[in-house]
Amino acid sequence: MMRAWILPMLMVLCGSAVAAGLLLAGRAGAGAALLLVMLLFAGMNSPLVFPRSVGAREARRRSAADGRPVVYWRPGCTYCLRLRARLGRDARRLHWVDIWRDPEGAAEVRAANDGDETVPTVVVGGRTHVNPDPAWVREQLARP
Repeated sequence: MMRAWILPMLMVLCGSAVAAGLLLAGRAGAGAALLLVMLLFAGMNSPLVFPRSVGAREARRRSAADGRPVVYWRPGCTYCLRLRARLGRDARRLHWVDIWRDPEGAAEVRAANDGDETVPTVVVGGRTHVNPDPAWVREQLARP
């Protein structure tokens, strides 16, 4: 769990340090703007912007029951963030598995990607798709 927060915490700490330096140098406006931008980036790269993750086993079970795709992701991944943002509210309808929190999910991603942990990896109907177009993922949700 802690691993998912390393990047956001570093962003906040570094942003705070630089903002404090700017404040001490008499550039309060620049310091406040920098801190705000770093907080925004930290929030975007935190697990908070993603729907609640479940384990790989539970995601497979739910997907078999409702036919919805399973998305394997990890915090800090730009492509995962892009997929999440482009799906909007539809993202909540998918089953999300954080591979940093679920070793079984990470093993499934490595098995599907020749040993690499390339994410987002989306599984639809037993077929694996690496970094698919968000519009395609949305289409999979529309299927009966």
